[in-house]
Amino acid sequence: MPLIFFDSNILAYMDDTSSPVKQRVAIDLVEEHLRNETAVFSLQVLQEYFSVATRKLRVPVELAQQKIEIFARHRVVCFEPRDIVSAIELHRLTHISFWDALIVHAARAAGAAVLYSEDLQHGGVLGGVRIVNPFLA
Repeated sequence: MPLIFFDSNILAYMDDTSSPVKQRVAIDLVEEHLRNETAVFSLQVLQEYFSVATRKLRVPVELAQQKIEIFARHRVVCFEPRDIVSAIELHRLTHISFWDALIVHAARAAGAAVLYSEDLQHGGVLGGVRIVNPFLA
């Protein structure tokens, strides 16, 4: 099965009770890929998830930490300085934000076929990774 990279917004929707449809989609997707061992994250994604979950969604710190510990048992991309340079190059070539370029580069570096994200153009291919917005019908 192909590897699937998750952007932090997908993880955040797992805790977003104000969007129950998106919450269910996010929970089902993440749980499926954790179970199949095809889920990939990056340190950036885990940091962003923690920040959004605890500050915006008011998830208790202990619960957010437990979730990050679960995610961290799977593939997590950790960057070297050369990865930052590669992300800058991707940013220059595609004109996406630097932070989005870091996400795309992490997915590419992990060998992920798909990047689940709500923030990038659905159906597009960046750095050889197909972008999928799982909330579009």
